[in-house]
Amino acid sequence: MKVMVKLGLLALALCAAPVARAEDIVDTAVKAGNFKTLVAAVKAADLVETLKGDGPFTVFAPTDAAFKKVPAKVLNFLLKPENKSALVKVLTYHVVSGKVMSSDVKTGDVATVQGEKIKLKAGKGGVTVNRAKVIKADIEADNGVIHVIDTVIIPPSLNKTIANIK
Repeated sequence: MKVMVKLGLLALALCAAPVARAEDIVDTAVKAGNFKTLVAAVKAADLVETLKGDGPFTVFAPTDAAFKKVPAKVLNFLLKPENKSALVKVLTYHVVSGKVMSSDVKTGDVATVQGEKIKLKAGKGGVTVNRAKVIKADIEADNGVIHVIDTVIIPPSLNKTIANIK
């Protein structure tokens, strides 16, 4: 009888204990500390609530070091309020609907939330997205997964715009 009471109390305690949960995509990126530029861009594009939504999302997230590879004039252009639509295109080009873990990645073209396709390549050398290399995979969040990439990828529809920035 005493054992059953103790087991019952233990079960009750386990049910009442808070469940440890991951955070959403945005909170996970903020907590990581190496996505400050990405988070600032997401805020500037008014995409925070979207990426905190139910999802699931797969985000190919460029690090701060990846953003440093982008010429300053291009980054400044994208972050200006009047160019918000271009910034939204760039950021949503890094997002795929659904939760795609690295073990599920297959080589081929995949539609992004932005609408254009990215080229995923899975092989012995790891995973690449267009020409960006996945340097850390499978960072899980409540509403999806983040794969860290070493380069910002630009949708083909913005190539001419980006090339003409003075």
